[in-house]
Amino acid sequence: MHLLEVSSLTTLFHTDAGIARAVDGVSFAVDAGEVLGIVGESGSGKSVTSLSILRLIPVPPGEIAAGSSIRLRGRELLALSEREMRGVRGNDIAMIFQEPMTSLNPVFTVGEQIAEAVRFHRKASSAEARERALEMLRLVGIPEPEQRIRSYPHQLSGGQRQRVMIAIALSCEPDLLIADEPTTALDVTIQAQILELLRDIRARTGMGMILITHDLGVVAETCDRVVVMYAGRVVEQAPVEQLFDDPRHPYTQGLLRAVPRLGAADEPLAGIPGTVPSATDWPTGCRFRTRCPFAWERCETEPALLDAGDGRANRCWLEHYPERRTPPVTEVMKSGDA
Repeated sequence: MHLLEVSSLTTLFHTDAGIARAVDGVSFAVDAGEVLGIVGESGSGKSVTSLSILRLIPVPPGEIAAGSSIRLRGRELLALSEREMRGVRGNDIAMIFQEPMTSLNPVFTVGEQIAEAVRFHRKASSAEARERALEMLRLVGIPEPEQRIRSYPHQLSGGQRQRVMIAIALSCEPDLLIADEPTTALDVTIQAQILELLRDIRARTGMGMILITHDLGVVAETCDRVVVMYAGRVVEQAPVEQLFDDPRHPYTQGLLRAVPRLGAADEPLAGIPGTVPSATDWPTGCRFRTRCPFAWERCETEPALLDAGDGRANRCWLEHYPERRTPPVTEVMKSGDA
C-alpha cells in the first residue's frame, strides 16, 4: 500500500470569469521514505495540489470535485469531517509553506508556536511541550536553542525562520511532509543547508516527502521521482535520473533547456514561448500544443497519461508516434528556439 495515493484530483474555483479548473484529474502516489518532486511553471497547479491534499482550499470559492480521491495509508481524507481533518493536519501530514513570515504568528515566540502543535496533537503538558520544542530546535540546527526558544519570528534570520517552520512541521513526527518552495526566499548557502537538513531528517525518520519547486537543480539533488505539471495536468512522471537523462514530454524538455549551465555564460537562455493559459479557458486537446514545437493535428485530441514503461508515464502522442519528433530532440535542445 502506498503512503499517499492521489487519484483523479480535480480542484475548481468559481470566479467572475468562469470556473477555473486549477487542478484537473491529477493522479500520483508517494511511498514511505520517498521524496516526490512536483515541478512546473507558476500556474501549473502545484501549490493547489498540495493545499487540496490537506483540504485547505477555501470553500467557497474553491471546491474539490466529486470523483477525486486522496488516501493516506488507505484512509480516504475527503470523507473525513473537518474535526477529523484537524487531527490529520500537523500530525499525519505536515506542511512547510513558502514564506515563513506569513505562516509564523508575530506575537508568539517560536517556542510557543512549536509547543502549541505538540499540546494539540499529543495532549502533552506545558513542560513536556516546551521540552519537545527545545528538542526540535536542536534537531533543525538552531544555535543556542535555550535562548532562541524565547525569540519572536522577527528576531530571527530568514534561514532560522525556515528552520523553525521545519521544527513545527516535524514536532509530531508526521508520516508525510509537504514542502512548498521551502528555499525560494533564501540565499544559495542557506538553501543548501535547508535541503541537507530535509535529506537528513528523511533518512532518520523514514517519512515520505512531497517537494514542490520550480528549481530543477533542487529536484536533481533531492528527489527520487518527479511529477511534471502543466495547465492543471500531470504531463510526465519518471524516476529522477531518467527524467534528466531522457525527458520525453516536450514541456519537460523545454524546462530542462531553460536551466542555466556552467560555462555557457555567452549563450542566450532558452525559453518556452508563450505563457501558461488561463485555468478558466484551457486549450482543447493537448494543453501544451499552442507552445509545442512538435504539435500537429493529432494534438487537437488530448492524449491520456500514457505508460512509457520503467515507471514512466507521458501525456504526449509522441510516445506512440516517435517519428514525429522532428526536428530531432537533440537539435531542439541545442538551439535557443522552441
